Amino acid sequence: MKALSAINSSNPCLSKTHFLKVPIFHPFFRFKPFSHSYSIHVRGAKTALTPSFTINCKLKTSHDIKSKEKSVSQKIVLSEGSPPPLTEDGDTNGENVPESSQKKESPFGVVRMLRRKTLQILSNLPLAIGEMFAVASLMALGTFIDQGEAPDFYFQKYPEDHPVFGFFTWRWVLALGFDHMFSSPIFLGVLALLGASLMACTYTTQLPLIKVSRRWLFLHSAEAIRKQEFSESLPRASIQDVGTILMGAGYEVFLKGPSLYAFKGLAGRLAPVGVHIAMILIMAGGTLSATGSFRGSVTVPQGLNFVVGDVLAPSGFLSSPTEAFNTEIHVNRFYMDYYESGEVSQFHTDLSLLNMDGKEVMRKTISVNDPLRYGGITIYQTDWSISALQILKDNEGPYNLAMAPLQINGDKKLFGTFLPVGDINSPDVKGISMLARDLQSIVLYDKEGKFAGVRRPNSKLPINIDGSEIVIVDAIGSSGLDLKTDPGVPLVYAGFGALMITTCISYLSHSQIWALQDGTTIIVGGKSNRGKMEFPEEMNLLLDKVPEIVESTLGG
Repeated sequence: MKALSAINSSNPCLSKTHFLKVPIFHPFFRFKPFSHSYSIHVRGAKTALTPSFTINCKLKTSHDIKSKEKSVSQKIVLSEGSPPPLTEDGDTNGENVPESSQKKESPFGVVRMLRRKTLQILSNLPLAIGEMFAVASLMALGTFIDQGEAPDFYFQKYPEDHPVFGFFTWRWVLALGFDHMFSSPIFLGVLALLGASLMACTYTTQLPLIKVSRRWLFLHSAEAIRKQEFSESLPRASIQDVGTILMGAGYEVFLKGPSLYAFKGLAGRLAPVGVHIAMILIMAGGTLSATGSFRGSVTVPQGLNFVVGDVLAPSGFLSSPTEAFNTEIHVNRFYMDYYESGEVSQFHTDLSLLNMDGKEVMRKTISVNDPLRYGGITIYQTDWSISALQILKDNEGPYNLAMAPLQINGDKKLFGTFLPVGDINSPDVKGISMLARDLQSIVLYDKEGKFAGVRRPNSKLPINIDGSEIVIVDAIGSSGLDLKTDPGVPLVYAGFGALMITTCISYLSHSQIWALQDGTTIIVGGKSNRGKMEFPEEMNLLLDKVPEIVESTLGG
């Protein structure tokens, strides 16, 4: 190492540089004295597999300058073959096992070998593509097969006597968990395998690329610089001026003697890692939603209550209830908005949330696309119905008549109820029928089924039917609510946000520029991973700004 440091100290013409760390006492290093001269002899390889080079040089030290009596000779042989094992006291009998072999045979060496093999397999590109194809196929199958139905549904839809494609029956659906595809072990297993492949690829490929991109890759050969995608020579210029121009263009510039290295757009190298992390976040969030959420739906008439925990049901083995499940919800009011044509445009529910002591902790009127969120629970307005019709009969009442949904063609809703007239114990009892499509108006029919009239709730306008005076006091609606907890939503949103950002960043070019000062001439070269057409134009514009050195003579 003293000899190496003497190169820079004794010869000021040599610039500072970096030396590779090699074992000083390696058997390949042999020293012998030689004359005061500097020469390099390159000897070709004897075989194609193990080329070697012999370099003979004189290394001057400060002691040599004073005494001029000693000289040092160093012979360096560089070979692609593996060096022979180190032995003590010249022992070459092979009795001593190399340290590297001992490490391989140790338990830790086996673990490291298995780890390396596992990472190599998981980071295989064809395997990752196959995993993505498997995930997409299972998702498509999950949209084809109805999810979350009772076993009887699958017995009838996929019977054994008429199998789909000749073999697919209800046994496949229930045995493989395809009735709850997105929380089935097969789907989650493939998803976990894909996540492992993304992490292995990031660790083995992307992170090393970033480390390499951050290194100062100086080129000390004009020939190597001219081999780049772009190269140019500046006959009378200074490398310091080139560095200044590049810094002004946003490059990170590094100088070492006559050599220059500059780069910009390192974020473009980071983008693939960000894309992988974003995809892992999305998959982790989806897995957490499938295995750790609660879902439920309920239809509640106006004026009644329900407890959140009585409605929600777990969707996976990671589902865990919270304190908010003890919250009681009271439906204060349900009402609708209508278009001018009379069609329903929107429906609203005024909700009060009560704690275990009966104290109101929150109140909000929800509607479609405007849910209520409390304690990790989200309540959506999804449906409606008419639960009861409140009437007065001959100024008596009010009576609440339950409304039942009637089956009709199309997606229109129709509800009906019946008010008996006469002897209700008669086997041929008759009465007044009342039908409603919404909460705006009620259509009435007499006991013969003939149209009797239309009345609006709260109009207080009576109608006489079969000797009875009827007043429609109110139509009581029911609110259809969907409740759910979804702990994976923040991860999914964060993943998609990161995916959009890193996808845009990935379009940034990572450009590298090298320059070498050769006398008054500068050789400049560079390359870019993107923008192959724009990079030469950018380089020409930058090099045009480099000032030219002009020699001037002062006359006396």
